[in-house]
Amino acid sequence: MSREAVLAAARAAFERDRGAPLHDVASAAGVSRATVYRLFGSRDGLLQALELEPDPDARERVLAAAVELVGRDGLARLSMDEVAAAAGLSRASLYRLFPGKSALFRELLVAYSPVDAIVETIQRMRDLPPEEVVPEVARTAARTLAGRAGVVRTLVFEATGASEEAAEAVRYVIGAGIAAVLGYVVEQMVAGRLRTMHPLVAIQSLAGPILVHLITRGVAERELGFAVPFEDVAVELAEQWLRGMRREEDVD
Repeated sequence: MSREAVLAAARAAFERDRGAPLHDVASAAGVSRATVYRLFGSRDGLLQALELEPDPDARERVLAAAVELVGRDGLARLSMDEVAAAAGLSRASLYRLFPGKSALFRELLVAYSPVDAIVETIQRMRDLPPEEVVPEVARTAARTLAGRAGVVRTLVFEATGASEEAAEAVRYVIGAGIAAVLGYVVEQMVAGRLRTMHPLVAIQSLAGPILVHLITRGVAERELGFAVPFEDVAVELAEQWLRGMRREEDVD
């Protein structure tokens, strides 16, 4: 069977089932799997020949592989070839999804951080006072970050590093998310609902304790038997923050 005939049969197979394994594609084409490998090298090579995007799970596989490799080697030493191999993709398909390490790390920050969820919460509750908004923001962050201490530790370390790849990703996250949080905090300070101070310092004083608790939570659970749910801790820290952010004239 000619290459073109195999492509035609493969296209029909993928139209029926986008996630069809190579064995099923070979059967539909009436050839052996070895023949498909000889012609296209891999399932991903066949997808490229058909000018189809990688399978729907490819993006998630890349992110999972990348966060593990970043945690092992650091962003500066991350090999895109190794990411592609770990995710079961060709280098070309990886670069179609993520054109470089900066884009990949940016997506890691977006995928594993609570920024998007926090921004949505603030936009939805923007007209409400901090006493309602801040605990809900903390609750939202806790739900997003639960069980991700290792990932968060890795991403925080890399995001605060000096590499240009990380800097580009951090600039994107700041522009996409942190600006919205800063805007809300400034509005509440101007309205007299929060103590006036540098808004960035205010945000750091809220996020810092929550992140420290998340990163050290595993040790506290193992060594001290700490069993308070993460979400409850995050809300308690948010309420403590609100008490500290009250204006002096509002304090009894």
